[in-house]
Amino acid sequence: MERNRRRVKKGIVVGSKMNKTVVVQIETVFSHPKYSKVVRVYKKFLVHDEKGESKIGDLVQIMETRPISKRKFHRIVKVLGQAKLKYRDLPKKKEKEEEEKDDTSRK
Repeated sequence: MERNRRRVKKGIVVGSKMNKTVVVQIETVFSHPKYSKVVRVYKKFLVHDEKGESKIGDLVQIMETRPISKRKFHRIVKVLGQAKLKYRDLPKKKEKEEEEKDDTSRK
């Protein structure tokens, strides 16, 4: 298969704890045929990152490739930019309060 004819997807990097591998989450949005409700489906892929240029939160473009390992079938084409932070990604309120308590107890 030609390199330019392979499937290309966009996703957000959600994990980068491995060498030359990142976890990319892709969101698919569609309308349910019977109930007409908008459905969001998320899928995670292990993606080969040869240069180590992406980090958590980056928006990346990935492309299908030959099998690199048991679960890696995609590679990063390019980093499109920093993804927006969502509410669940922000630090928890309890963590902030604990940090403030630690700071006040040391004084």
